[in-house]
Amino acid sequence: MTPIPISAARVLLIIGGGIAAYKSLELIRRLRDQGASVQVVMTASAREFITPLSASTLSGQPVRHDLFSLTDEALIGHIELSRSADLVVVAPATANLLARMTGGLADDLATTLLLATDKRVLVAPAMNVRMWLHPATQRNIDQLKADGVAFVGPDEGPMACGEYGPGRMAEPTAIVEAIEAALARPGDSQDFDGVALSGRHVIVTSGPTYEPIDPVRFIGNRSSGRQGHAIAQAAVGAGAKVTLITGPVAVPDPPGVTVVRVETAREMQAAVEAALPADAFISAAAVADWRVDRVETEKIKKGEYGAPTLHLVENPDILAGVSKKTSQRPSVVIGFAAETEQVVAHAKTKLRRKGCDLIIANSVAKGTTTFGGDSNEVLVISADGIESWPAMTKISVAERIVARLATELAKRP
Repeated sequence: MTPIPISAARVLLIIGGGIAAYKSLELIRRLRDQGASVQVVMTASAREFITPLSASTLSGQPVRHDLFSLTDEALIGHIELSRSADLVVVAPATANLLARMTGGLADDLATTLLLATDKRVLVAPAMNVRMWLHPATQRNIDQLKADGVAFVGPDEGPMACGEYGPGRMAEPTAIVEAIEAALARPGDSQDFDGVALSGRHVIVTSGPTYEPIDPVRFIGNRSSGRQGHAIAQAAVGAGAKVTLITGPVAVPDPPGVTVVRVETAREMQAAVEAALPADAFISAAAVADWRVDRVETEKIKKGEYGAPTLHLVENPDILAGVSKKTSQRPSVVIGFAAETEQVVAHAKTKLRRKGCDLIIANSVAKGTTTFGGDSNEVLVISADGIESWPAMTKISVAERIVARLATELAKRP
């Protein structure tokens, strides 16, 4: 089937009941900003959380919710709604709504549309962590995936109920990216949480590099490798073959990943070259910019003349080297920029200088927890502009980066 640009897409958005319904208003706004037409259908529960007037104002179309409307159903309107859209999106998809979809129920307008549609369906689940992890919900998810329903999210994090874990609805930006990927490949039955990168080879670098000074000392940095390892795990979860090239870290190896351990920047560069070709390269490692020109074979002792003088030379630029390849360049190259000040300005300069497709930028200034912590707050810099993502766990950041990667790869031949 022919790919559909989001600017010309007709999206049927079904809003389920739940506190996450408020995010659907932002989703409507973002879709309309990109030129998509959005027809909204709300369940009875959804109308307890947000008003049809809000959704109608943002979408520019009347909100539908009544299966037995005399005017809307005079010409069997639910059949027309289900088939006129290019994509059906359910956000939020509650545990109850997923169960009704699995059972093929048609007891309101939303479930009737879902049963009657012949178009792809993308769902963004949202529920309490215990509901998400319950065996009944997981069985329903497995069945829906087998039926060809695609999933985006859920994210992991704190919830309105006070608990923490998976179950938060994906952010509107991530849902838009999943919508773009679905429209770019309308014939696929891919799951944006399971096989979006099926058949793709992704190389990820992670952690710091250690540049030896003598047998016991080195030049290094505070990178924990948590973000890079989370990206590798998310890419495997999306169906990719992943080669993870990591410096010295204390975090465990992600399951299902080919791991190559290195210490120095030059070792990492050689490992990256050996792992090519690949469809994507994600340079999440904090590679040391410099090394000493001569490594001492014995431990340097304190002497009467004070501290030794270290002569530094520049390390190879792994990201630029991959980005500027004339052959075997991955289709998508993503770099990272950890800055202490002027984050946007430095990231834009890095994007241009390195020649990569995206830069994931964040602040590592004093008071932030990016290095060594479990959370991250990033900016996505590209030739198209800047996206600001809210603070979230590194696992959630990784999942969104992988969703964005799937979108970018779908745009390329």
